[in-house]
Amino acid sequence: MDFAPLIKEIGRGTRGARDLTRDQAEQLFGQMLDGAVPDIELGAILVAMRIKGESADEVAGFLAAMQTRTAALKAPAGPRTVLLPSFNGARKQANLMPLVALLLAREGVPVLVFGRHDFDSRHSPFELLDALDLHASPSLADAEQRLATDRLAVLPLQMLNPGLNALMALRPRLGLRNSSHSLAKLLDPFPAGRGVRVVAVTHPEYLDSMSNALPGLTAGGGRALLMRASEGEAYAHLRRKSHLIGFQDGQTAPLHAADTADLDWPLSPACEPGDNARLIRAMLDGTEPVPPRIAEQVAVLKLLATN
Repeated sequence: MDFAPLIKEIGRGTRGARDLTRDQAEQLFGQMLDGAVPDIELGAILVAMRIKGESADEVAGFLAAMQTRTAALKAPAGPRTVLLPSFNGARKQANLMPLVALLLAREGVPVLVFGRHDFDSRHSPFELLDALDLHASPSLADAEQRLATDRLAVLPLQMLNPGLNALMALRPRLGLRNSSHSLAKLLDPFPAGRGVRVVAVTHPEYLDSMSNALPGLTAGGGRALLMRASEGEAYAHLRRKSHLIGFQDGQTAPLHAADTADLDWPLSPACEPGDNARLIRAMLDGTEPVPPRIAEQVAVLKLLATN
């Protein structure tokens, strides 16, 4: 594949750059995932796309390339499996993403947590999961078994899509996130209609791009929840007004009454994995209250998984 003409199109800055067609985007991202793009060209492509931003057709093409290279998992019987991507970890407050997963599993809704961690300045979500005795599965078959029996499994991104994992691993080297960070939140290893994507975004512009992508991804039985992230993790902000947008069968799904009020809820600084795990266990056994925003998120995900 000749990369120079494509770089010329996307690398002319925010005003001069032109979008790739869907087919061009799928072919290009496929080459990137396969490790077939030389380092200089790969860096140019990643930075150019970071400056330009991805169009709807580019996202669709990238997604198609990603999905064909993602390992397939057998979906457990019963409700759809909720997919919780985890890439950031805790910085200033306790990470309650595992609380969401454990509350759903307790309700009989299977949950797959997947991701990677690159931040030296944050506490790893996988160290927190280990502290909760939620250890990563050593194989895809083990993850399938845990989903069927325990209703909760953890997988490193490397086991689901090695090429995507390699692209995300470039962030410390380049100093910038790249297209793979957004695409990873859309990864679904289950048969069509058997997963519930949880797409947690930090920046407002990604609400728009993901809102455009998710109707197509949920057509024909799919489910998804688009929401604002807490420190980049897939759990609802404990103080801000609810911002939960459901997608069901290609349409926006009305999930709960509009909530325009902020809450005066304390944010725990228990970031260290041991302290964080103790807080989550206290919420699970009732000695600490479950934050209302977390309860709302769990209820919405249960609805999407079972309807």
